[in-house]
Amino acid sequence: MRKLNLLLLLTIFVFGSAVAKEGMWLPSLIHKLNINTMQDMGCELSAEDIYSINQSSLKDAIVALDRGSCTAEVISKDGLLLTNHHCGFGEIQQHSSVEHDYLQDGFWAKTRDEELPNPGKTVTFLISVEDVTDKVLADVTSEMSESERNNKIDQVVRELEREAKGDSHYEVYIRDFFKANQYFLFVTETFKDVRLVGAPPQALGKFGGDTDNWMWPRHTNDFSMFRVYSGPDGKPAEYSEDNVPYQPKYHLPISLKGVEEGDFAMVFGYPGSTNRYKTSWGIDYTMKVTNTARIIVREKKLDIIADYMASSQKAKIQYASKHAGSANYYKNAIGQNEALIKLGIIAQKQELENQFTEWVNANADRKAKYGEALPLIKESYESVEAEKAMTFAAEALLRGPEIFMFAYRANQLADLLEKPDENKDKIDAFTLRIKESLDNFYKDYNAATDEKIVAALMKIYAENISSNYYPSFFAEIQKKYKGDYARYAEKMFKKSIFDDQEELTEFLEDPKLKTLEKDWVFQAAVDIFDMYRSTSMTLSSGNEKLLKGRRLFVAGLMEMQPDKKFYPDANSTMRLTYGTVMPYNPRDGVKYKYYTTTDGYLEKEIPGDYEFDVPKRMKELLLDENFGEYADEDGKLHACFITDNDITGGNSGSPVINGKGELIGVAFDGNWEAMSGDLDFEENLQRCINVDIRFVLWVVDIYAGAQNLIDEMTIVR
Repeated sequence: MRKLNLLLLLTIFVFGSAVAKEGMWLPSLIHKLNINTMQDMGCELSAEDIYSINQSSLKDAIVALDRGSCTAEVISKDGLLLTNHHCGFGEIQQHSSVEHDYLQDGFWAKTRDEELPNPGKTVTFLISVEDVTDKVLADVTSEMSESERNNKIDQVVRELEREAKGDSHYEVYIRDFFKANQYFLFVTETFKDVRLVGAPPQALGKFGGDTDNWMWPRHTNDFSMFRVYSGPDGKPAEYSEDNVPYQPKYHLPISLKGVEEGDFAMVFGYPGSTNRYKTSWGIDYTMKVTNTARIIVREKKLDIIADYMASSQKAKIQYASKHAGSANYYKNAIGQNEALIKLGIIAQKQELENQFTEWVNANADRKAKYGEALPLIKESYESVEAEKAMTFAAEALLRGPEIFMFAYRANQLADLLEKPDENKDKIDAFTLRIKESLDNFYKDYNAATDEKIVAALMKIYAENISSNYYPSFFAEIQKKYKGDYARYAEKMFKKSIFDDQEELTEFLEDPKLKTLEKDWVFQAAVDIFDMYRSTSMTLSSGNEKLLKGRRLFVAGLMEMQPDKKFYPDANSTMRLTYGTVMPYNPRDGVKYKYYTTTDGYLEKEIPGDYEFDVPKRMKELLLDENFGEYADEDGKLHACFITDNDITGGNSGSPVINGKGELIGVAFDGNWEAMSGDLDFEENLQRCINVDIRFVLWVVDIYAGAQNLIDEMTIVR
């Protein structure tokens, strides 16, 4: 990672502050921690312009998409949203069919009536943030056990949330920061009528596919557009034809001026999860267990899905979203392990831990307060067999195949069927809910493919995990089927109603407990969840040690480095990062420019290829250099650019904003050389990959001819 001698490294640890470009900062605190640095770097805005509860500000244009799985930004006074193509991929796929293949051809609503509703999709605005640490910890004492401490905190948190919500329609929640050393209360507003407005063809929005994923240079036009609707009163409402486009407090103006090396850039968004205070033992576990499980399991699953997708256009549409979702963090896990080894992160963590231990032992009071921090963490990682079983079970048995999770939904029904007469109304209501979900599930489900996945992943689980942690039905596979998981899976699917919509529908018309008791898939699902729960219970004491050790370690670090500006790990709450547009040198003799152009898009073309095909119209427009007002000063149409902003999963779709508060790009990826970023920020290598906003508008305007969308934006020329 950083090429520093030991003395310099210790100096930075003890006396230095966080590198300016590192850090996912709470917008509500930038007036105290960051605004002066930001302004020195080129930001022309005040802290109040960025985050305010008294007036409209930038934060009012930034939303959490689907509770934080992605980020989006408001770009018009009529609630038009911009996010990534991969953030809307599921909805684009759901609306697609062989007759109307929006994945292949793109989709553009030329009128509001043509915008497509998406049940279940949500948009959440942040209203306010308040530090409630003192209130939450007021009655907590050092004499309490960890469980007593947590129970007391939970009681106070529930009461504070109840008081803050009152009778409002807002959502209120408290999150812990710095490993339960600080607490903040968030007030948010969630809208449930979100409609698809526009999306380029997959050949633009997912150009490069898995090959280019996490790579630079990049040429992907990774965007899609939605619109948020409210009730006529401006408040959140379920989908209705009477709903109207939401009128936001603020929307982002869009700059056509482009970017240059050294320009200030900030990224607003909802980063999902980082663990930068994780110790060396935790990093080792992540590499050997978490990432290894993800790589082994998903590689096999992706191969099976890819074979099916290659069989027809229908198959490709059915499994496009599933393949993309699984592939993303499969490749991430590979890159993260490589980067952690190459950059020597474990050794760096150990150096910090040694320094921490020396600091603690140098003072009796510190030793009494923090002396058990690292020993507790180390002890919690000494027996990892149960944790490994849960990790592999989650990847191979719960998230891997679809049928087990789907069948387990009937577990509640099985309980009700114990007393069918007494529970008749509940049974009727429950079966109705399941019936209503069947079309959506089976539309994108292929039983033969899932059977292959079940067989392959059960085998992987058995090969990697001790038999102490096998689900009960594995004993029959070993004994009666001699470990032939494919033969067992074939029989399992034949002995189930859950792989066939007709059979399941017939069962739901007159459900009987006996049917579920004889169903091999349902019983396997019950066994899997029973094993998972029992294993989880055995880990409770170890988890308690780990949580306490982490809390004390982070508190001690903050006391050990009083001059450092600490930022909390990402936890799907709104954050702001700031940095500059800049190139980087990934390895000896190689330097990457800070931008790409559509020349590279054409150079990568492989006609007919799933990842690198270029649509005919796209190619004609680019060869004609029909760039309109979206060309750069160099005459080229710039495709993507990079900054050194600090991002992670959840930041997908985040706006990249210049020093004037104008939208200049949309963040969509990180770079391969810094895949260790969730665990340790590498300031020399870490880059945020963004689609240039001019490339986005060129596609909307010139390629798609959706002038109606351009007209409602505020464009700075």
